[in-house]
Amino acid sequence: MYIYPVSEVARYLRGSLEADGLLSDLWVSGEASGVTVSQAGHCYFTLKDDVAQVRCVAFQSRQGRYGPGRGPVIVPKNGEAIIVHGKVTFYEAGGVLQCVVDLVQPEGVGRLHLEQQRLMAKLEAEGLFETSRKRALPPYPKRIALVTSPAAAVLHDLTTIIGRRYPCVELLVVPVQVQGDAAPGSIIAALSACNSLDLDLVILARGGGSAEDLAPFNNEYVARAVYACRVPIIAAVGHETDTTIVDYVADLRAPTPSAAAELAVPDQTELLGRLAE
Repeated sequence: MYIYPVSEVARYLRGSLEADGLLSDLWVSGEASGVTVSQAGHCYFTLKDDVAQVRCVAFQSRQGRYGPGRGPVIVPKNGEAIIVHGKVTFYEAGGVLQCVVDLVQPEGVGRLHLEQQRLMAKLEAEGLFETSRKRALPPYPKRIALVTSPAAAVLHDLTTIIGRRYPCVELLVVPVQVQGDAAPGSIIAALSACNSLDLDLVILARGGGSAEDLAPFNNEYVARAVYACRVPIIAAVGHETDTTIVDYVADLRAPTPSAAAELAVPDQTELLGRLAE
């Protein structure tokens, strides 16, 4: 008979819980209770329903910028119905099974929004949004790739504005699907192709739409393809009030495709005036 030390049992419990696919990527709804915030900024609370309860902790180091209003992960109120995302683990020193939470949202928030917040927190932790890695746009680009739908009005706006402002630039249209299940793969393939071309700048653009329409631009693998782009990239997705994950990963976010065209190239009228002086 082998007698296990407490520490060995605790390590086994923790390892078993963290190896479980369901418990390591978990959404849970319930009522917040016993909410406290430590001096270090960690938030402790219990998530419960009519028959059970789970202890939760949101560590200060895990709290990203993408809760409501881009503030830190919110601290729930006692009695508030909430949804949390996190992983279940076993705290060995305290002998406590708990859910380590990285996102807290009021109940009633849509599934797409919750998934976007979770993914943003993940990518932020990996450094994909780091401002220090963002590249400056070339002041006088010679060749620009327009990654967008060839059937959309966006393409006409981009070519018209760029052509008027800086007609000496060469524009290369890289057609993609910007909506639907096939759109993420289409965008990823287009950005991969751009990496093998002689380009100074890439503009990834589409017009406005619903959250479902813009879902390809909140896709994790599209975000990683933007991050891997070898040349500076402007994200111009939706209207001014639309914000997608690729906006945070790109070197520059334009509020609209038309604004992207103006940011991408100088104005020939201004340049000619300077030359005249």
